Amino acid sequence: MSTETQPENPSSAPGVDDDAIAATRKNNTRGKVLTASMVGTTIEFFDFYAYATASSLVFPALFFPNQTSTTQLLSSFAIFGVAFVARPLGSIIFGHFGDRIGRKKTLIASLLIMGIGTFLIGLLPTASTPGWVVLAPLFLVLLRFCQGVGLGGEWSGAALLATENAPKGKRAIWGTFPQLGAPVGFIIANLLFVALGTWTSPEAFLAWGWRIPFLLSALLVAVGLYVRMSLMETPAFQLVAQKQQISKAPLGRVFATSWKPLILGTFIMLATYVIFYFMTAFTLTYGTSPATPEQAQTAAEAAGKSFDPAGFVAGLGYTKNEFLTYLIIGVVFFGIFTVVSGPLAEKLGRRKMLLGVTVLIAAYGLVVNALFNAGTPGVIIGLIVGFILMGLTFGPMAAYLPELFPANVRYTGSAISYNMSSVIGAGPAPFAMVALWQHEGGSIFYCGLYIIAAAIVTIIALWLAKDTSDLDMEDQLS
Repeated sequence: MSTETQPENPSSAPGVDDDAIAATRKNNTRGKVLTASMVGTTIEFFDFYAYATASSLVFPALFFPNQTSTTQLLSSFAIFGVAFVARPLGSIIFGHFGDRIGRKKTLIASLLIMGIGTFLIGLLPTASTPGWVVLAPLFLVLLRFCQGVGLGGEWSGAALLATENAPKGKRAIWGTFPQLGAPVGFIIANLLFVALGTWTSPEAFLAWGWRIPFLLSALLVAVGLYVRMSLMETPAFQLVAQKQQISKAPLGRVFATSWKPLILGTFIMLATYVIFYFMTAFTLTYGTSPATPEQAQTAAEAAGKSFDPAGFVAGLGYTKNEFLTYLIIGVVFFGIFTVVSGPLAEKLGRRKMLLGVTVLIAAYGLVVNALFNAGTPGVIIGLIVGFILMGLTFGPMAAYLPELFPANVRYTGSAISYNMSSVIGAGPAPFAMVALWQHEGGSIFYCGLYIIAAAIVTIIALWLAKDTSDLDMEDQLS
């Protein structure tokens, strides 16, 4: 912490322009702040889910046509994980500028990078294009990397935009709005895939239909840029600047002064990430994989491939549109309970609430295999319960992680924790769960144990962390 004595009321500090802070609070109205924070993350997560859905449904065949169905799927999810490797780099780059030049400009840049990368994926030739058998997957990796860099800077900035503008006692509530971008982006992206699957033939969808969600992202980016351009810088960052406390090297400073919150924040997010990508990326693959060898043989013949019974791994056997519909139903509950989590986190405290929810996530891991093998009612219940837990654990994170860090390194610290957790939790999760499911010949019992292990790590991190509900975010410097 700074050795200088900070006044109880930061706006009374010498050199602080009270009029500028008041003008910011007047311009950055509740509706404008919450819309800007949610619209941006909606676009980011729309882009991300479009890739996640395509990596399950079409990319294996389009970009890895010469591999077996199993290695196609693993290759597709391996590239899905590339973005999680890129995200820490994005957190360092955008965290540096977010703590140096402000939240607003940095958020605009992160949105552009993510949006351009996604749009170009929609224009990318596939491996069947002459001369692109190697170039197609290579450029897919590069564009996926760009997506990850952009998302690495987006979430933390959007969380700070909401929470640093929030009135006292409302940070966790306002912080749920950038979190709503996840369920809203998921619903928009997957409704598009359902509509395209309904209105186009399988051949047309593989030929060009899958490109439409990626290309339409340009319209959403334009909306996000328009909203964010109208905002003023957050009061917390203005106070840092007016007190001349802007860090010249935020990365070095956060490691020197806030290394413990960096570590704890990373593992506090772990269970959230694991269940998140189990519920979205993995279940879509598992749910739409053939349930019987006969289904698998029919699917292989339709794709013009040979069928090897020895390599068959049973899924649930739903059609693409059926399971996407079930997922969308579950994600509605994700959105509802993301909103519910804000008042709960204010009433109970962030730490206490998250401890309880993480225990429930571990319990969910015990029953997930039984639920998903109990017919369609069990599948729907399993999805709804999982997404309810997802909303309850994800919602408070936009308040809790930033609150762990001082204002002059808050963008860098929260971004690194959030995105390092993505490398450990989200990046390997779909790949590992596919491997566990296939190793067990169709059972997802060990996927449940994977969820439990992540929950245990998160419980330990929360136990060691402090509650931050009463923190003054403006009167906190490193």
